[in-house]
Amino acid sequence: MEKDQNQENTKKTIEKNQKDLNQDQKTENLETRDNEQDQKQESTPEEKILELEDKLARSFAEMENQRRRFEKEKEDAFEYGGFSFAREALNLIDNLERSKQILSNDEALKNTDALKKTLQHFDIINKDLISIFSKNKIKPIDSLNKKLDPNFHQAMIEIEDDQKEPGTIIQEIQKGFTIKDRLLRPALVGVAKKSENKVEKNEENKQNSENK
Repeated sequence: MEKDQNQENTKKTIEKNQKDLNQDQKTENLETRDNEQDQKQESTPEEKILELEDKLARSFAEMENQRRRFEKEKEDAFEYGGFSFAREALNLIDNLERSKQILSNDEALKNTDALKKTLQHFDIINKDLISIFSKNKIKPIDSLNKKLDPNFHQAMIEIEDDQKEPGTIIQEIQKGFTIKDRLLRPALVGVAKKSENKVEKNEENKQNSENK
């Protein structure tokens, strides 16, 4: 009876050892597989260097783009920072021109020395203002006898003139200005158009030609 018990204990011990051995082998296999996967996922030194170089190049490119944007914004602020002030300052020229017209049309002042001296002073002030504007790259727009350009001129009225080609600027109502390469204020102008009589006559001649 004791012998059978010993054999049973021995069998259980062997089975336990075998089970432990199998478990250890399974654990070792799992660890080996995990290590192999980690090795496969881990980049080589050359790949890591290429990856770092790519990230560095992208960072430098982004920094350069930001620097260019900053330089452009700074340049615009410097070049056109006085845009609003310059546009308001044009009112000085407008007021001078209106004052000249009012005084020149005043019957009580016509042909007087006082009017001549006043207009001379106005001309001096106007030239000084234009000179200051010119130094700051603010220039008047040429208008008279030019073809209407919607980028720089705004047509206010049409004037019958058979001597000029239709669309030609023949009157400047308010002078326009540019600041560097930008429009500061468009010129308000009057443009030529054919007289109504001439248009009717042309239509009549056209119909007569077609009837022949």
